[in-house]
Amino acid sequence: MTKRRFTKRILVYETIGFLVVIVMLWLDEIFDLPHYLFGAPATPINWIESIFETILVLILGICVISISQRALKRIKHLEGFLRVCSFCKRIKVGDDWIPIEEYIKEHSAAEFSHGLCSECLEKQYGKFLSKN
Repeated sequence: MTKRRFTKRILVYETIGFLVVIVMLWLDEIFDLPHYLFGAPATPINWIESIFETILVLILGICVISISQRALKRIKHLEGFLRVCSFCKRIKVGDDWIPIEEYIKEHSAAEFSHGLCSECLEKQYGKFLSKN
């Protein structure tokens, strides 16, 4: 499962959870569930209270979902960092250090070919090139 789908799934589950709470509030208000389930005294329907509770749950739901969305974006950003050895340029994956070429090849469709830039060519082989 991709991280993006995982993030969406978390937000969908949170939304469904808050909708279930709202539905239960209304079912309780309309059908007086404590009266039928537990034998509590019957209570009349109070529409204003139900609307007020629904608004409070919606506000809370919006706050929780937006905070979760920001936190998940932050986690995604932080997971995007790669630890690279400053000497050999290998990347830390779990407990192992693997060559950067291997990491990129595993995580993309890129293929590698090696060459020399003009600065490295001069630095490494300059004295041989100047003899010719």
